[in-house]
Amino acid sequence: MDILDYSAVDLSKAVKEKEISATEVVRAYSLRIKEVDKDINAYISLSEDVFKDAEVIDKKISAGESVGDMAGVPVAVKDNIMTRNLRSTCGSKILENFVPPYDATVVEKLKRNDALIIGKTNMDEFAVGGSNENSYFGFVRNPVDKERVPGGSSGGSAAAVTAKEALVALGSDTGGSIRQPASFCGIVGIKPTYGMVSRFGVASMANTLDQVGTFGRDVRDTFYTLRSISGFDERDLTSFDANISIDFTKSLEESYEESMEWIRGKKIAIPEEYFIEGLNPQINSLIMQVVDMYEEMGAIVESVNFPHLEYALPAYYAIAPSELSSNLARFDGIRYGNRVEEYEDIDEMFEKTRDDGFGEEVKRRIILGTMCTQGGFNKNFYGKALKARTLIVEDMTKIFDDYDLIISPTTPTTAFKIGERKADPMSMYLADVFTVPLNLAGNCGISIPCGEVDGLPLGFQLMAERFEDEKLYYAGMAYEGVMRNVL
Repeated sequence: MDILDYSAVDLSKAVKEKEISATEVVRAYSLRIKEVDKDINAYISLSEDVFKDAEVIDKKISAGESVGDMAGVPVAVKDNIMTRNLRSTCGSKILENFVPPYDATVVEKLKRNDALIIGKTNMDEFAVGGSNENSYFGFVRNPVDKERVPGGSSGGSAAAVTAKEALVALGSDTGGSIRQPASFCGIVGIKPTYGMVSRFGVASMANTLDQVGTFGRDVRDTFYTLRSISGFDERDLTSFDANISIDFTKSLEESYEESMEWIRGKKIAIPEEYFIEGLNPQINSLIMQVVDMYEEMGAIVESVNFPHLEYALPAYYAIAPSELSSNLARFDGIRYGNRVEEYEDIDEMFEKTRDDGFGEEVKRRIILGTMCTQGGFNKNFYGKALKARTLIVEDMTKIFDDYDLIISPTTPTTAFKIGERKADPMSMYLADVFTVPLNLAGNCGISIPCGEVDGLPLGFQLMAERFEDEKLYYAGMAYEGVMRNVL
């Protein structure tokens, strides 16, 4: 089998059993990146130390020493996640040459598990955007169709996994920035429960919404990586002392069988409001096929109401920019980041540095967020958005009182063409309509490929109550088991 075709679980096992060396893995993926990334632009920076790291793993195995669960697995890391001695730009000119002196907690955990950090992936600047067209380092192309976007803001990570430039990847999800690219690129992406994964060392877009999650080619790899990075972190005040307790040691067939047994009798809700007027009939048909499959497996699927869903998108686009404008105030040319060379006084330095360093979409969101929190606007916009958020949390809590899962489309469309929505920010924002409620409520969700529309991949979304991420694993594995004809 080609090294690039191994799953993360099987590759790590092969490395530990000396069937493949970690050095061979790095060499294979490095050659792949060199071959295809010039046409995709998934990476901003590549690690110069990854071969040394692979040699250390190989030496430990040869000496009979124990290694971590992810030994030899190449991982791509979104560029808003800090990596010690490896450039971390957030896709922005203002941090073009920033090299952090420390690792984010999630990177520390990957390294302790002997994963191989192969590089930093391209992204919408400061995680602002849904197409990966807003990066200072150029847009990313969707490997499925290079004339189309991979989604955003974690599009570089999704593209890297799809193009086999990485086996798994980390992203961040503020309003759908993992699940939407996963759907567009035809892979699996999970946004875990808020607080499940440490945010320490992750450049914040919106503190109350951001969550680090994982991409993989299948459900098991995605959760296998999630297990390595999840858990309490005292350095993150939003971190909860709660862990996912999934047994990943079973064989693939046993895991599928157990999952298909688990789904029997479980209750799945379909919010009627998610099937909006104008939804592509082909997308609707694919989601209904998934529903039929779950019913054939013995799940109970029922329609429900999500009364305040219509307020989710407006609330999100008041809360997220407000928090973003506060977070980006620190980029002033004094403490770190780029600074313009010519200015007459400190006020002009601030103004010119931020004007030169930030892109168009970031500036738009800063202006929007600043407006929402100033004077009388605070009560009318930000304050009302927080009230709407409470209503959305209450709606989801009521649904999960009676149901194990919620199912919906991940996105209202498949991947759109590069440049198609660049001049129309509102149409770009509407791409988040199915994903933002989850971030507002802090629940967990996953996007799983379910077919194609006009030759382009599409994913369906499963959602679960907070800290019930394990349900997503079993439900996702059950679906993949049927698709792979395990039984």
